[in-house]
Amino acid sequence: MIYTKHGRNGMISAPHHLAAEAGANVLRAGGNAVEAMVAAAAAIAVVYPHMNSIGGDGFWIISEPGKEPIGIDACGPAAKLASRDAYKEAGYEAIPARGAHAALTVAGTIGGWAAALESASSWGKAMPLSDLLAEAIAHACGGVSVTQGQEQLTHEKLDELKAVSGFVDTYCSAKGDVLVEGAALKQSDLAATLEHLGEVGLDDFYRGDIARSLADGLQRAGSFVRLEDLEAYHAMCSIPLSVGLNCGRIYNMPPPTQGVSSLMILALFERLGVKVGESFEHIHGLVEATKQAFMLRNAHVTDPAHMSVDAASWLKSDFLDARAKNIDMRHAIPWPYVPKPGDTIWMGAADQSGRVVSFIQSTYWEYGSGVVVPGTGVVWQNRGMSFSLDPAHPNTLEPGKRPFHTLNPALARLEDGRTLAYGNMGGEGQPQTQAAVFSRHVMYGVPLQEAITAPRWLLGRTWGDDTTSLKLESRFDDALINRLIAAGHDVELLEPFTSTMGHAGAVSVSRYGAFEGASDPRSDGAAVAL
Repeated sequence: MIYTKHGRNGMISAPHHLAAEAGANVLRAGGNAVEAMVAAAAAIAVVYPHMNSIGGDGFWIISEPGKEPIGIDACGPAAKLASRDAYKEAGYEAIPARGAHAALTVAGTIGGWAAALESASSWGKAMPLSDLLAEAIAHACGGVSVTQGQEQLTHEKLDELKAVSGFVDTYCSAKGDVLVEGAALKQSDLAATLEHLGEVGLDDFYRGDIARSLADGLQRAGSFVRLEDLEAYHAMCSIPLSVGLNCGRIYNMPPPTQGVSSLMILALFERLGVKVGESFEHIHGLVEATKQAFMLRNAHVTDPAHMSVDAASWLKSDFLDARAKNIDMRHAIPWPYVPKPGDTIWMGAADQSGRVVSFIQSTYWEYGSGVVVPGTGVVWQNRGMSFSLDPAHPNTLEPGKRPFHTLNPALARLEDGRTLAYGNMGGEGQPQTQAAVFSRHVMYGVPLQEAITAPRWLLGRTWGDDTTSLKLESRFDDALINRLIAAGHDVELLEPFTSTMGHAGAVSVSRYGAFEGASDPRSDGAAVAL
């Protein structure tokens, strides 16, 4: 049994224990929650390369006591040369998932780190950036042990990645074989990139020596990304969306993320009046609320500059009341739709001053495009493959447009005085697991770790699965499974503790300075209490 971690001086949760330790060590050294998260974000990019990279995107929600939470959107836009015509001229009917033409958007997460550190600059003396990146650099230089999940995913995806520029040289053995669990993965080029950034500053990633190396390498590989795309990029501060519940107010990121869906699911579910957790009504109600939220998401959510509706209007009480009436508590509505995959990490941190960070970083699919830029060790995301080449599609490709994002870090300020950061990786599963963890812990009083460890479900596709069934971990009670089937759900049973359900985590701090944290037994992670 894994128990909730408790502390009095801070907390961090991450899906790899070395990332959690990197963040915790910054807190121990007197750093704040944002600095701890930058350290953890750098470390997780090194030790969990199949899930994320500094060549990907990221999103932040930062909570400071007495102030409204702020968001940071570190989503990179499509390159100026990346147009529908360019892909059609190259013979594509859809944007490819792997290779240089899948690497068509700017990587935004480093810009997000910079914006987050700037937002925290008034909190006191800053730790040197080189100190924040030190553990990541050490892991990249000295090597990190390959996890079972990395070995498995590399095996599964090798056929589609082995021909991509730089992939085998970076992530496989000298003979080109998949590195087995426990083998050492050394990333000297990535270490040098991080060390350089630590010395000269994060801006160099976009407007310096690193930027020039990235642009040259991407162009040589065949990507549409150019130096001018990198030079034009800056992460954006934003106001998170929020909605009030009986238990408090929950926050998430606006479009182009699916954060509005995460908020809608819980707001719709509350209106169903379900009294008993883990009941048929609990699971069925959340699944049907998910369908209502995803219908709107699939039809409208993209770069907000290209949206014809205001997603915030979906969070108004009258709209939610009407939408909740569409939910039949006895029968499931049919569910064929276009799913959204994704591979990601979520992490949370809280410091002694009560500041809380919810953070998510991703390359979209495992290993992203697979393109490792020569001399940098940076594997580039394939987030741009979520664009459509259909001009009528809401997420149609246009130069400079930001893609739809499954990424959505969650945060709540509860009526009992706690601030809770929580999240999950896994594309479609992110808002669903957020709803599972939040409802179990906050609405039904289940301890935080138990809420994450408990069996989970996922409506739709993730991790390369093409089915849109309601997937349940087999640990659910047989009677509940049978009731869901009888209600019309297309149920598919999966093995216990499957990574298909993602890697969740949570941290919280009370008004009295008590910290709690939890990590997912489905991951290689840890919650570290101070």
